[in-house]
Amino acid sequence: MGVGRRIGCCWASFLRLSGAIGCRSIVFVALSAFVSLYVRERTGGGEAAGTAALLVLYGGGALGTVAGGRFADRFGRVAVVRRSYALTVLAVAGVILVPGPVVYLFVALTSAGLYVPFALHITLGQDFLPRRPGTASAVTLGLTVSVGGLAAPALGALADATSLRTALVPLIVLPALGRLLLCGLREPAAAVDSEAVRRRPRAASG
Repeated sequence: MGVGRRIGCCWASFLRLSGAIGCRSIVFVALSAFVSLYVRERTGGGEAAGTAALLVLYGGGALGTVAGGRFADRFGRVAVVRRSYALTVLAVAGVILVPGPVVYLFVALTSAGLYVPFALHITLGQDFLPRRPGTASAVTLGLTVSVGGLAAPALGALADATSLRTALVPLIVLPALGRLLLCGLREPAAAVDSEAVRRRPRAASG
């Protein structure tokens, strides 16, 4: 069975990827909702301090997405996604636990960890389900928002009942769980075959 072999859908890998995306979604939506208030508490600043935190969180979007594509070309998509989740664990811990203005650095690192794998999730999902690209795209994009949207009210209620910091602490665990779900994940066969086809003319000409 060579490059031209029939490629099937890998649902197991797609479901693991979807679980990781769900973890990312909760972290992203929760921070989008609460990081402004939390940074104001941690720094003792006013509205400007909270607005700056949101600006840093969202400002990394375009840069992180572009960087993700370039890193993926060099190191592979799965490797980049895994490292991004590992970075997010440390970055979110810094946002929640480290006091003072240095929190902005950790917000920036969190932004990188969340945005770098964003587009890679979609292309990986499509390659895991090459016969169902519409389903793959809809699920990966839908999970990016929907899971976090469902979890945010529960985190808000927990913050009201305890404290905002207590409600945000679980966010440290979620990217770690996502990273565990990605363990053993390999580049989809569709991508491997495409790379082999791309390199074949070089080998033949050599």
